[in-house]
Amino acid sequence: MKEYKVVSKSLGFRSPIQKLEDHLNQYAREGWQVIHINTSMTTIVFERDKNR
Repeated sequence: MKEYKVVSKSLGFRSPIQKLEDHLNQYAREGWQVIHINTSMTTIVFERDKNR
């Protein structure tokens, strides 16, 4: 079974790419995988196995 997380992030104007990378890496360490990023990069949908 899968579980999902939808995250809305404000990346600001200073180093938005670095902030996005930091957020993605943090969730990856928790076992989450990105399945969708909207075009404005403010909403990210993650997925992981619930019974991990």
